[in-house]
Amino acid sequence: MHIPQGLDIVYADQKIVVVNKPSGLLSVPGKGVENQDCVVSRVREMFPQSRRFPSVHRLDMDTSGLMVLGITARANRELCAQFQQRKVGKKYVGLLDGLVHKPEGMIDLPLRMDRFNRPYQVYDPIHGKRALTRWQRLGVEHGKTRVEFVLLTGRTHQLRVHSAHPLGLGCPLVGDRLYGTGTGPGQLKLHAGYLCFTHPKTGEAMEFVTKSPF
Repeated sequence: MHIPQGLDIVYADQKIVVVNKPSGLLSVPGKGVENQDCVVSRVREMFPQSRRFPSVHRLDMDTSGLMVLGITARANRELCAQFQQRKVGKKYVGLLDGLVHKPEGMIDLPLRMDRFNRPYQVYDPIHGKRALTRWQRLGVEHGKTRVEFVLLTGRTHQLRVHSAHPLGLGCPLVGDRLYGTGTGPGQLKLHAGYLCFTHPKTGEAMEFVTKSPF
């Protein structure tokens, strides 16, 4: 018998769903039967009225935290426009595998896909797309630094590369299996804990906060 898998639903109405994604779960379906379990498939099972592709943005598989999905075509379209026009507020908390001594700063490192080693992203000041991250040190714990990130652009693996790169913070995120010393899914210490956007139907400012699981 098929047992539907749930999600931590933070908010839901007839137009949108906001979920708190666990680390280790895909945002959207991947290639192969084994990669079909994801936020999108679980939302469609929990909300049968949902359009086929309700996702409007993604979190990396190993990143936990807040995602909004558009249940109807119009809601989905309007939310996508907000993300594209950078009208959405996003904050993350990360635990870095090392000490960061500066209290805060801005990272401006253009990124592009490494065509010969996907899905890695590399710093490329000539051909890369601009990637901006504002950060603030929150504290130090057992030789590791807790940092709040404000994502000003949404490039693939932006926070992971900006953390690990010597021209960024020079410390990979704890558990990062691509840019750090992580060895498997679900170990990455990066949480999307704050999300704000405008409701596509009512025009109301929607603001959500979830506690970091680490």
